[in-house]
Amino acid sequence: MTPKPPRIAGPVARPKASREKPPPGAWDTHAHIFGPVKKFPYTPGRGYTPPDAPAENFIALLDRLGLARGVIVQGNAHGYDNRVLIDALARFPQHLRGVAITDTRIKPDTLCDWHKVGMRGLRFHLFPEKPSYVRGVGLDVFEVFRKMMADLGWVMQIFCDPQMMQDVAPRLRDISREMPMIVDHYMMLPAARGAGDPNFQALLKLVGEGHVHVKVSAPYRVSTQFPDYADARALHDALVAANPERLLWGTDWPHSSIAAEVMPDDGHLLDLFMDWTPDAATRRRILVETPDRLFGGGRRYAAFFHKTFDARRAPSTSDCSLSQTILLSTCTRPAKVPKPQSTPAMTFSRPTAPA
Repeated sequence: MTPKPPRIAGPVARPKASREKPPPGAWDTHAHIFGPVKKFPYTPGRGYTPPDAPAENFIALLDRLGLARGVIVQGNAHGYDNRVLIDALARFPQHLRGVAITDTRIKPDTLCDWHKVGMRGLRFHLFPEKPSYVRGVGLDVFEVFRKMMADLGWVMQIFCDPQMMQDVAPRLRDISREMPMIVDHYMMLPAARGAGDPNFQALLKLVGEGHVHVKVSAPYRVSTQFPDYADARALHDALVAANPERLLWGTDWPHSSIAAEVMPDDGHLLDLFMDWTPDAATRRRILVETPDRLFGGGRRYAAFFHKTFDARRAPSTSDCSLSQTILLSTCTRPAKVPKPQSTPAMTFSRPTAPA
């Protein structure tokens, strides 16, 4: 008999406002949305059962933290059924972009329809062993979608076992010549191993050369030192020193599979980022400029991204202008979008203006 997926805790109901306001136009580039389950049922074989965390709650969190936009990433509870993302993208086009997870049940040209509602990438899982529950897809599935992703200028996002980085680095370097690549959550390296870990050094080399982006997100997934995660600071500092132009930040709301007693407060997570990144120009680069280039419009980013792999070369005004004017012309079919329906409001009061 298949065991029931464990029920997990939800996020902090009333997160604090951050001490400092982020720069205008800032992004949270990593969050998940779940349900409402009556409208978007959870998939059989999932790894956990979360409480509802609908798009409205995430929009309210963005307001609470003073953030302008967010990237929603398909979560495990919904498996390969991306309707929950498509619905949210259709209803909040000014605020959200999406990263899907899918197997080959869809055809590559379906990505064209998804692009028109705001999807901007696919996420892949790189682990040496297949888990006993539904958990993403690997590089074999990536190859099916590779050409279409490159044509659309989408990102390839990976969630990986850190022990694999040295082995897969050459392949990631090759893929990065065709599309932007993002590694999630400090590569999931346990902070206790330190920045000198050989696999983390392999990641730093890719970042320093400009081949790979990294999300300096979810320090609680690599550190046990709740609530300040002091040992993760070394990983953060090493990545900023390697190449701040290849970094992004996100909350990882609603923090799936984290125990209630160590559930992070999203306002505190933003405070930590601001404390660990004191330079205003670097903050703006990570929170605004890089996510704008990767997710911010309906343009093809690849022309800008592949002009150079010089990690120390700042994008010029002409480069950014070029990247914003190369528009996609291949996706002419109307997107198939589910009819929007209302979902529950967030558990804390949504402010009328960013706090």
